Amino acid sequence: MTCREQILSNDYADALVDFRLEPDNPFQNRMSDFCYQNIENDFGILYIKRTLLGGFDESDYDYLYIPKCYGLQNAFQVHRRNIQVQDKADNEEIQVTQLGRNFDPLPLISAGILPLQSAPLELTGKGVVIGFIDTGIRYENEVFRRPDGTSRILAIWDQTIQTGEPPEGLQYGTEYTREQINAALISENPRDIVPSTDVDGHGTAIASVAAGSILGEGQQFIGAAPDADIVVVKLKTAKPYLKEYYMIPEAVPAYASSDIWSGIKYLDSFARTFSRPVVICLGMGSNQGDHSGTSTSSRYMNLIANKRSRCFVVCGGNEGNEAHHYEANIILPAQTNWRDVEIRMGENERGVMTELWGSPPFDYTVSIKSPSGETIPRIFYRGNRMQSYSFIYDRTRITVGYSVIEQNSGETLIVMRFQDPTPGIWTVRVFAEGNSGEANFHMWLPIKEFSSSDTYFLSPSPYVTLTVPGMTQGVFTPSTYDSKTNGFYTESGRGYTRTGRIKPDISAPGVNISTILGTRTGSSYAAALTAGAAAQFLQWAVVEEHDTRVNTNDIKNYFIYGARRDDDFSYPNREFGYGRLNLAGTFQWLAGLR
Repeated sequence: MTCREQILSNDYADALVDFRLEPDNPFQNRMSDFCYQNIENDFGILYIKRTLLGGFDESDYDYLYIPKCYGLQNAFQVHRRNIQVQDKADNEEIQVTQLGRNFDPLPLISAGILPLQSAPLELTGKGVVIGFIDTGIRYENEVFRRPDGTSRILAIWDQTIQTGEPPEGLQYGTEYTREQINAALISENPRDIVPSTDVDGHGTAIASVAAGSILGEGQQFIGAAPDADIVVVKLKTAKPYLKEYYMIPEAVPAYASSDIWSGIKYLDSFARTFSRPVVICLGMGSNQGDHSGTSTSSRYMNLIANKRSRCFVVCGGNEGNEAHHYEANIILPAQTNWRDVEIRMGENERGVMTELWGSPPFDYTVSIKSPSGETIPRIFYRGNRMQSYSFIYDRTRITVGYSVIEQNSGETLIVMRFQDPTPGIWTVRVFAEGNSGEANFHMWLPIKEFSSSDTYFLSPSPYVTLTVPGMTQGVFTPSTYDSKTNGFYTESGRGYTRTGRIKPDISAPGVNISTILGTRTGSSYAAALTAGAAAQFLQWAVVEEHDTRVNTNDIKNYFIYGARRDDDFSYPNREFGYGRLNLAGTFQWLAGLR
């Protein structure tokens, strides 16, 4: 098999690795079993024949290498006009919006974005590239064109189409250049030349918010950075074996972090330090991971975010009100050295994976009781082990994986997979052993897109609910607020990180946001507005040479200085971070006016 075939095949598992395979690697004579894709420095993806690994239920447990699955962070659509058009390529009906009176500029005004598009600064993202890793883009839409009708899209890498050439340095999918897109736009059947599209619409919507062109007289639609160039990665969906492992329903969109890594590599290739800056926008998230920013993915994202002329923006998720997070402290020594964690499993729940992260130097163990009262006794392990258990009176099968010292965080990780859980209240008794001190542990259920709405913790915590990778230190993570009320959006993820580091960085409008596909709400749109604002700032800083050395952390701090802060709150806080996004305030601060 070719490397492309191995990357795409469900017979090959993806492994995220932090080491480089040199030409003389020990696998060089077994290329039918392995394929390696270097991403950057020592970061890479190893595609391994699954028959060599055995099943996930076997004794060795390598949480470190297993890709996580990300879901779209689009909470709901508040308003959408039902004007139907026919999608010629996919033979599916998609929605388009009617421009005009439905466009609401308030979020752009509240974020201090719209005032800066006019003189004297005229910050429209000119010379800046905004890259989106998402569900693709409907490139024919006029919101992504220049006044002369040509495309503002530099390139599309569609990971789902294998008929053309992949980008340089990558080994699957098809890249479509601006020249091909422009040729498609003037042809009778554009999809015959560039067949890529966005059936879901999520990628198109956030791209229009961040970088939509000015349409119509009187600005019937406008994005945050209407003159920025656009690059798009259309992600392929996660492989079936991975969705099966995480027990994600087949029809639910899920995207593997391995493909996201490749997308980041591609977008980063468009940057030219000190001359052409790049903003990367990721409107996806997951509850899988340490929630402290120490994972391999976080380390790779930090590498990109810390480069000059880059700004890496990720959404904070919509998990704040979903009851998917539990936290407790066990004070030792104590007569009762355990806590009962109750999980209500929904009627139609196919399966649930929950992760427990415990801080050293304490030993953590669990026992599990089903709704019928049948109990798996306390499980003791050392090292990295995985074991499955079945019940007599319940059809549920539970697999428990232990990493006593998880390699990236150095902390204890216990993963519990509930397959076909019996509806009702399940109790996980968490034990902590140690001499004295405060044994702190956290547990997370999957994001709401991946589980039944009737599955939740009975005594949840709304904090530490930012989705992964929003806890990554180097990236720019906004939470979500409502620009009409200035109130915090209750569904938005909240900080801080599991280890107490400050996240979110700021808060951005994400409620009732006008997109080219209608009005939408969710953390994806807060991230899109922040990405557009970052493009405006990078035009001033890098393209116009006022501060050519900036990276993501610098831009975060510039934005923090300009953020709106109310006298009624202390900052930073778990909801708004250091305040509400106000790009105009940043330039007032730079000018010494505040």
